[in-house]
Amino acid sequence: MVRLLDTALVAAAVLGTASYAQKIAPDCGVGFGNCPSDKPCCSQYGICGVGAYCLGGCDPKHSNSLDSCTPAPICQKVDSTFPNLDRVADKTKYLGDSSKADWVSDGEPAIKDGNLLITMAPGTVGTVIASTNYVWYGKISATLKTSYGKGVVSAFILLSDMKDEIDYEWVGVDLHTAQTNWYFQGIPNYTHGGNITMDKDTYKDWVTYELDWKPDSITWSIDGQVGRVLKKSDTWNETTKGYDYPSTPSRVQLSLWPGGLPTNAKGTIDWAGGEIDWKAGDAKAVGYYYVTFKEVKIECYDPPSGAKRQGSGSKSYVYDDRAGLESNVVLTDKGTVLKSFLGTGTNMTAEPAKTGSKDASSTGSSSPSSSDVETIPGLSGAGTGVNGQRGDTSSSSGSGSGSSSSGSGGSSTGGTSGFSQGNNQSSNPSEATGQRVIKGSMLAVVVAVVAVIVL
Repeated sequence: MVRLLDTALVAAAVLGTASYAQKIAPDCGVGFGNCPSDKPCCSQYGICGVGAYCLGGCDPKHSNSLDSCTPAPICQKVDSTFPNLDRVADKTKYLGDSSKADWVSDGEPAIKDGNLLITMAPGTVGTVIASTNYVWYGKISATLKTSYGKGVVSAFILLSDMKDEIDYEWVGVDLHTAQTNWYFQGIPNYTHGGNITMDKDTYKDWVTYELDWKPDSITWSIDGQVGRVLKKSDTWNETTKGYDYPSTPSRVQLSLWPGGLPTNAKGTIDWAGGEIDWKAGDAKAVGYYYVTFKEVKIECYDPPSGAKRQGSGSKSYVYDDRAGLESNVVLTDKGTVLKSFLGTGTNMTAEPAKTGSKDASSTGSSSPSSSDVETIPGLSGAGTGVNGQRGDTSSSSGSGSGSSSSGSGGSSTGGTSGFSQGNNQSSNPSEATGQRVIKGSMLAVVVAVVAVIVL
């Protein structure tokens, strides 16, 4: 079952509005067109900007040019356990160096008892972490315990920059069902869902969910037992004379989001089990709802036979056509790391102007001031920091103080002023070790696709 989530509400969440009822219109994507040259990158959520907007999730099809987005880091084998957050970088620090972080977070994930908590505090829209490297076919598994409660939705998905998508999702009022789904380029075809019934309790019991994604099939398995198979041959579209099959490099995303917000469509709220109750369950007992992840594994398969290459093709993926099909993916040796949050795919070495310089950085690149363009989704006033640090220290919205370099992971103090959702209550260190647990966490976007939420 699929419902549409208001894209304007999604945009409001992305920009970190104090109230999730406030709406801000997207400015790129289907029905909105492409981004302008001064903010060329169309982020995953339909907002144009530079810097972080050009990194993971950047939509090449609706950016100013096909190469406005940075090249996507190529698939690497990953076995993530979570004794700490050293391999989880905050979005305010990550500049595209996947060798320094396996995951990038929107929000403030926590560690408890050696496991990763994806949290959703009252008044927020949850948390999402995404893999820094992309997968172009592979076997991906996650061992986890879902959240629970009316209106609470847990998710483990694959999502490409072209909006190909493969999903597991769990509704908090049904703890014995894993919902599965898939999409081709974000087309809202609502007939692809399928449920897998389980004996285990998804909240109380550890369960391993697996996606085995091949060029000709997708297999959803639970604790080693096959629950569903999709064959590419069954996705032929006679109208377009092509296969509506997810086939482009994707990031792994782990998230928790509030399907039961009162501002959501009635059908979405009903499907999610009713309006979310922030004074019940874990939200009352702990201070937030949460999903617990013990381990996430990513195994890479070889690229498709005949895949295009530039050079050795060992570093990154790019597209050679806005059609965004498997045949348009190119493996390249292009770098993936921005010099600062003023960079884009076409100017990756852009830096803020040095003190005393009017309009140019040391590289000769034009550098707008911090008020000219948004560089990090969710930061009021953005900022032009280097190595992920906020550069607008005189901004009225506050500035970040983090000193870690790009991709260094760990907790972030940068950019937490001026865009938190809900009430900023005090943290409770007794609930987690190694990371502050947020009661009124800063914004974390959990929507998988612009306009489409898989329910």
